[in-house]
Amino acid sequence: MPDAKLDALASYRDNPLFTARERLALEYADAMTVTGHDVSDELFARLRQEFPDEQLIVLTEVIAWENASSKFNRAMRVPSQRLWKRAPK
Repeated sequence: MPDAKLDALASYRDNPLFTARERLALEYADAMTVTGHDVSDELFARLRQEFPDEQLIVLTEVIAWENASSKFNRAMRVPSQRLWKRAPK
């Protein structure tokens, strides 16, 4: 993923760097992740139109896994392993 997209993640909803499909997937991730939000029937219907069942299952699994991993690590005080580092410019 280009650095520009990483830097623009907070504004994905209206940022032209992201495709409509990427924006939909990120909206789904937000709905699954942010406390107090939910995956509405309307959002789920849009996801079903865009992603075949197999892709939607995998997308859901990855988002759920990352959420669980993040919450587990935070609760257990597991520090970042620093496995990812931005490439030098």
